[in-house]
Amino acid sequence: MEKKVWFITGISSGLGKCIAEEVMEQGGIVAGTFRDRAQAEEFTKANQGKGYGIVLDITRPEETDKAVAECMARFGKIDVLVNNAGFGFAGAIEETSLQEVHDVFNANFFGALYLTQKFLPFFRKQMEGRIVQVSSHGGFRAIPGFGMYNASKFALEGFSEALAGEVAPFNVKVTIVEPGPFRTGFAGKGFREAAAVIHQYDGTAGVFRERMKAIHGRQEGDPYKAAKAIFDVISSDDPPLRLPLGKIAVASLNAKLESVSRDLEKYKGVAESVVYG
Repeated sequence: MEKKVWFITGISSGLGKCIAEEVMEQGGIVAGTFRDRAQAEEFTKANQGKGYGIVLDITRPEETDKAVAECMARFGKIDVLVNNAGFGFAGAIEETSLQEVHDVFNANFFGALYLTQKFLPFFRKQMEGRIVQVSSHGGFRAIPGFGMYNASKFALEGFSEALAGEVAPFNVKVTIVEPGPFRTGFAGKGFREAAAVIHQYDGTAGVFRERMKAIHGRQEGDPYKAAKAIFDVISSDDPPLRLPLGKIAVASLNAKLESVSRDLEKYKGVAESVVYG
């Protein structure tokens, strides 16, 4: 059987690294991206025939163009695209500068959007494939102090949900992965915070900021188990649109669904009263 080619962004650490290792262990081929050239070259050298490192900063469209061309020239196809690269950000809405907003969206939304767009012509030509968007339970339910990260992931989920319907006739499946807290470097050195601090938000956004520091290294989620779950589900015949991972993620999604259901029921009369007739 022909080996599947997985293009995975951000595999130097964390969940991306775990997914890449799982794919190779299961006999697949990984075209994985690194921002550092030396790391990319070392990955290729260490995984001859199984893994190929590509240099890519997903916030730079010209690098994305080159990365896609490099992948297709080397492998001639793409079976699975995993948009994993990005970073976490904490800060109250008022604390967050416009530049910080742009930085979050460039990494968590625009990078994934553009890379997806560049691979879509190949998926259409092949008439098959999988697109995996690594979002978060915070891409479905927002919490104080995480607003701009939430917004970037809401945007990712929004276009991905629409995309799923658009590419369905081409036998291309889209899955949005929504992890809860996992024991990776997400809350560590790569995590960013708003430069401005307004202490009147200490009891709301500030609580989240401190919680992220406190849980680092003690999260409930095992990233290796998550990677295996992602591989197994994406390799199935009919993967779901959404895949929450972890008990906290399941509870978070359920809480949002219950909240929306309560509001719908309470204001159903008002909602339906505003039509003609």
